[in-house]
Amino acid sequence: MGLSMIHAVLGTAGHIDHGKTALVGALTGIDTDRLDEEKRRGISIDLGFAHLKLTDEIECGFVDVPGHERFVRNMLAGVGGIDIVLLVIAADESIKPQTREHFDICRLLGISHGMVVLTKTDLVDPEILELVKLEVEEFAAGSFLEGAPMIAVSAVTGAGIEELKSAIAAMAKTIAPKDATRHFRLPIDRAFSMKGFGAVVTGTLLSGAIRVEQEVEVHPTGRRARVRGIQVHGRATGKAAAGQRTAVNLSGIEHSELHRGMTLSEPGRFETTRLLDCVVEMLPSAKALKHRAPVHFHAGTAEMEAEVRMAGGSRIEPGARGYARIALRERALLLPGDRFILRMFSPVVTIAGGVVLDPAPPRKLAGSTSRLEVLERGTAAARVQLLVRESPYGLSLEALTARTGLSAAELMKAIKEAGVMWVEEQRWALDREWIESRRARIQSALAAFHKQNPLLPGMSREDLRSRELGGSPAFLLDVALKSAPVTAEGDLVRLTSHRLMLKGDEEQALGRIEEAFANAGLTVPGAREVLGNCGVDAARARSLLQILLREKRLVKVADDLLFHPSALDAVRGMLGARRGARFTVPEFKDWTGVSRKYAIPLLEYLDRERVTRREGDARVIL
Repeated sequence: MGLSMIHAVLGTAGHIDHGKTALVGALTGIDTDRLDEEKRRGISIDLGFAHLKLTDEIECGFVDVPGHERFVRNMLAGVGGIDIVLLVIAADESIKPQTREHFDICRLLGISHGMVVLTKTDLVDPEILELVKLEVEEFAAGSFLEGAPMIAVSAVTGAGIEELKSAIAAMAKTIAPKDATRHFRLPIDRAFSMKGFGAVVTGTLLSGAIRVEQEVEVHPTGRRARVRGIQVHGRATGKAAAGQRTAVNLSGIEHSELHRGMTLSEPGRFETTRLLDCVVEMLPSAKALKHRAPVHFHAGTAEMEAEVRMAGGSRIEPGARGYARIALRERALLLPGDRFILRMFSPVVTIAGGVVLDPAPPRKLAGSTSRLEVLERGTAAARVQLLVRESPYGLSLEALTARTGLSAAELMKAIKEAGVMWVEEQRWALDREWIESRRARIQSALAAFHKQNPLLPGMSREDLRSRELGGSPAFLLDVALKSAPVTAEGDLVRLTSHRLMLKGDEEQALGRIEEAFANAGLTVPGAREVLGNCGVDAARARSLLQILLREKRLVKVADDLLFHPSALDAVRGMLGARRGARFTVPEFKDWTGVSRKYAIPLLEYLDRERVTRREGDARVIL
């Protein structure tokens, strides 16, 4: 089986007992009623699946849905991924209530390809059949089924079945293939265990591709599993692509942890959500949808309770479109562009459909709808610009993928067109106005710091980041410092124009401090003693000492033990004349004339500087 074939997924729709399952059986030879209760009662209760290789280049998967009003929730779990709908209408009953509801659902889900199949034609005479056709034409007027093929068939006699297959083949060639280059998502419509294999899930691949041995993430639980095997239409394959009905054997997870409504995706690629900003389209027959109305939310194969919160109004009238925020009772994996169905909480009837605009909106629902208008109608560049601008610290490429549903290539094109700043090393997009404002704030913060601390060379990087970019990724400080009139030296940041300007008494005190250590040789005084006698207050004295240490005019060997470089150079020279010799602490004391108080810290310093190396109780001069 080559992946270059046309793969079409067809779904039935229509009223109970109008012959949907019999029709699929006549087309494929497969009985999709698999449950004992379905066979006992003679009606479909859950989704059924079948497949048919229609021609050498066209392979079809069938999703047979139950027609009873009590099982519309099961029907909804099956129609989300179909390419072509077969609206099944029994010629002896014509249009019935579930015909209308199923048809409304298909329209609201944006299904654009389909045909009408008139079943049970062996039970009516030609005149009645013509009347039904006229009624169906009127019913379909103005919809995606206006002018679509209308095929009369009988699953009993086989009449019209070949004509229907030809019509399906012709339509399959016109459907746009699903994008296998995008990140893969597989909504699970069935999960079970097979002896000798373990957990198996089935579904229609919405996008991307899945391969054997690939690691996957199960949403919304976040559990990881590995793909042990893949089947498409009952045949094992190493890979399945978007648009194919797929069975996936998973290892590392129990089938009891999997159920309909979950979704497989690439690990770490997406995040689930409980809050969605959407556009909602009401059915003309529905009652107005009010603020905080409870609803049943259906998307992909998932169903859950939810609450609708209005944006820009208090209600959406019948037949109207409007923006809303939907708060889900449970977490779900949804991307912009995903379609959904809303059903009343009680009585449970279909009232609306919609499209996800933002699966991670700001917590506060804005009264203005301008933001949502950009997300619905704006270009990819406009949407990227909006999302990056309203994010506190910009967005990574992965986050933009989850927020837009666009591929990496599409995003890079949109980022360029949007004019946002792109940090290639971090794969991160930033708003230019925001980063410029941060640069200005950083300059102001540094200027204030220098004014308050004239003897300090600069502000620590971490203090600056926590103050001006608190909670941001660490790399953003470096981005903000670029092109700004600032200089970063090690852990310190200063205005490039900042220079240490010592007052007259500070210059003198600086000289006294350095001179005290230079004159002391190796028998140095305590730092506190020297600072207390330097002639300036304690705070300024400590700052002056830091200047000497930073400029390496003094060297800190141990806590409260500072040496002038000239004294240390003399020790290096003395040891250099004895290179290769072994010596002990007492010998070192004799050579230098210092007490143990100075000898031990000095030797540890020399070890660190690789002038000496300790070997037991002795040392070797390197």
